[in-house]
Amino acid sequence: MLASVDGSTEMSLPKFIFGMLFALAIVISWSYFEGASLGTIVLRAVICAAIIQAGYFVMVFLMVARSAPTTADRMREAERSLGAPKAAEGEKFSARRSIR
Repeated sequence: MLASVDGSTEMSLPKFIFGMLFALAIVISWSYFEGASLGTIVLRAVICAAIIQAGYFVMVFLMVARSAPTTADRMREAERSLGAPKAAEGEKFSARRSIR
């Protein structure tokens, strides 16, 4: 289930699937009562489903992009900064070891 940072549910997968099926049923019904051919009905349903899927993807992407870093992310960054040796000005780190 997708939830925003403050814990409120914005969109869950079952709600999305129900809404998508409802929207497809409306498009199919509208096309049928308009007298469209079977090919046109299928084409309209596929286009409608693709647009809904793209919108859902964009919505989830924006939710993830806007979310604040988690506590684990902050702790990982703090550990990296504590364990990393600080390089002096002009000092280079190398994987080579001297033979001496």
